[in-house]
Amino acid sequence: MTFEALQTSEVFLADHPLLRTGDLDEARYCVGQKFCDHRLEIAGCGAPLAVQHNHVAGKNISVNYLHYGADVNIDPGRLGSFYLLQIPLSGRALIQHRGTEVQAGVDCASLLNPDRRTHMQWQGSCRKLLLQIRKSHLDNVAEELTGVPLPGPIRFDAEVDMTTKSGAALRQMALSCAKAIDGGHLFRGPFSGRDLRVEYDLAQALLIHQRSNISHVIDRADSGVSPRGIRLAIEFIHVNLGEPISLRDIAGAADMNVRTLQKGFKRRFGVTPMQFVRNARLDAARYHLNVRRDPPSVTSVAFANGFSHLGRFSQEYKLRFGHLPSALHR
Repeated sequence: MTFEALQTSEVFLADHPLLRTGDLDEARYCVGQKFCDHRLEIAGCGAPLAVQHNHVAGKNISVNYLHYGADVNIDPGRLGSFYLLQIPLSGRALIQHRGTEVQAGVDCASLLNPDRRTHMQWQGSCRKLLLQIRKSHLDNVAEELTGVPLPGPIRFDAEVDMTTKSGAALRQMALSCAKAIDGGHLFRGPFSGRDLRVEYDLAQALLIHQRSNISHVIDRADSGVSPRGIRLAIEFIHVNLGEPISLRDIAGAADMNVRTLQKGFKRRFGVTPMQFVRNARLDAARYHLNVRRDPPSVTSVAFANGFSHLGRFSQEYKLRFGHLPSALHR
């Protein structure tokens, strides 16, 4: 299947409309309030302006659906405080950034850096899913991922090839995030642990899958993994099964950076550290439910082993063991 065939007419974030207008000044002002001050001009004498901007904000990331309806020229200058991943859902756009020219379409996205000037030309048929990522958040994730201070600003290649495995992974993560918001599972406020985890995962995916001036540092970050570090990580997981556990918690307990931890678990166990946590919790839950005399309730076992959502616990339990946890009580 070609990427042209993957074009979607779906309007993401439809329950979160920010702007509907045909007025150029209103569009410039309102879009600028969520991104940055910019020049916006209608190009040529084609279709009239018909802006649709849907917007949902997390703590460090915002997700946007944007369609101008007319050919437009956009000059935001430097973004300043954020990175912007632009994934076309239909149509095309010409992006000039960091001395390169990106012909963006469903097979090619673009990634704008905060400290470099940009000029864009969007076709009237161009509709994009935009991920706005706060620079300070990306910097923090990068330092945790590599375990070393950043040598300077992170600068990504502007072109994101959607036909590659890495590009397809970024596209899928962005679409999944938007669909989760549409399903009412993300960024409903106040911010939950799941929201923050998704923000972390999105920033990490960008750092891992898109080439940048620190890619070589990230590539080297899996050196030095030791059996002792893996053992410390496993001990920490098992001692804290009933508590909230994050990837950063495990890495800190094992005295290694996040990237080293991830690659070490993948090589040793074939799963990510968080998948290991989930499996360990399910195994512990099964052990507790198999008690023959006065077995505890499914609810108490789920909560005791770190599952706060009973329905999700039952689904994951069935996937792992082939039956629902309640079957043991019949």
